[in-house]
Amino acid sequence: MRTVIRNANVFDTPRMEFAGESTIVIDDGVISSIGGKPPANADETIDAQGACALPGFIDGHYHFRLVTMDFHALLHWSEVEYGIVMERLARETLRRGFTTVRDLGGEVNGLIHAFETGIAKGPRVFRAGRMLTQTGGHGDMDGSPRAAPQCACEMRHDAFSIVADGVDAVTKAARHNLRDGSNFIKMHVSGGVASPRDPFDSVQYTKDEIAAVCQEARNRHTYVAAHAYSPESIRLAVENGVHTIEHGNLIDKDAAAAVAKAGAVMVPTLVTYQSMDLLGAELGLPERNRDKNRIVLKAGLGSLEIAAGAGVTLGFGTDLIGETQNRQNLEFTIRAEAQSAKQILTSMYVVNAKLVGAEGKAGVLKEGAYGDVVLCRKNPLGDIRVLTDWEKNFSHVIKAGEIVHADA
Repeated sequence: MRTVIRNANVFDTPRMEFAGESTIVIDDGVISSIGGKPPANADETIDAQGACALPGFIDGHYHFRLVTMDFHALLHWSEVEYGIVMERLARETLRRGFTTVRDLGGEVNGLIHAFETGIAKGPRVFRAGRMLTQTGGHGDMDGSPRAAPQCACEMRHDAFSIVADGVDAVTKAARHNLRDGSNFIKMHVSGGVASPRDPFDSVQYTKDEIAAVCQEARNRHTYVAAHAYSPESIRLAVENGVHTIEHGNLIDKDAAAAVAKAGAVMVPTLVTYQSMDLLGAELGLPERNRDKNRIVLKAGLGSLEIAAGAGVTLGFGTDLIGETQNRQNLEFTIRAEAQSAKQILTSMYVVNAKLVGAEGKAGVLKEGAYGDVVLCRKNPLGDIRVLTDWEKNFSHVIKAGEIVHADA
């Protein structure tokens, strides 16, 4: 299949500038040429009329499995119910311009297979698989009482996490995920907002457990991402081999210096805390969870300034839950309060592309790259917030040469 986009003001990612109007040719899902005379034959031809042509967006922290903020329902839905809702969320994510996502936890292999075989439409997915969590940790979603285990080696899992304690158990869990196709490993090293039983300020896992998981990741030429809020948990993670700190809202100068020294990356996800604060009560988020959320919400923008001041590399993520995923593009507006448009686009197109192992493929418009294009009527370098109002400003979204959204 050949898709031709004419008269498009093409974004040059390395220069973070628009290079002027040109023709983009996509053959069989891959960009085959930019510039030159438009070919005579095409299956789809789009006249961009001078619109800004951007690479497809990359969400660096996404969750397909978190399909609703009703956490009790999450533990009781059937796979059919999950599949129906995840497929809808996937289509809506594409329409908002996100053609690639980094899924940070949950079983999504079946969904990815549906995308690959054409049964369903969705973004390109790079996934962590089931999250690793200690008993009573952020990923231990079972809030009910449990009998004491018969041995320290006992492990359990659900569609979200593997609960594993001790070096041997976390090693086994990491190896299972990697065997199952995970592109990287995710573990929780601090308390969280959404979980039922862990204190928010708790530090989770020991240095030996973290180091063991990181070694397994390195053995497979990949890395570990860690959910972490507190300075202590952030330092514990990066000093023992973790490559990405997810969220990092409570980071301080010392922890930021440790992240920078380790060459690690922080992926902020500010829009999810705003969304839980505004909509949590309406959507059934328990009060104890909303109380925890207020802490990280207040610290959000300050964490960007602290991290950037220490020279920490920042990615771009959203971490939105189910009913709030329609607020995905608001992350651009929130980040604009602390960063320039070029800094935000660098986080999304350059840093995120490295995190998903798709440098030269995602986040760029050039020969050999994915045929993922967002046509925006307004220039986001002038005001990045135009990417938030996607219904008004996006004339087309193309993924692998296929038009997945177009104005009526």
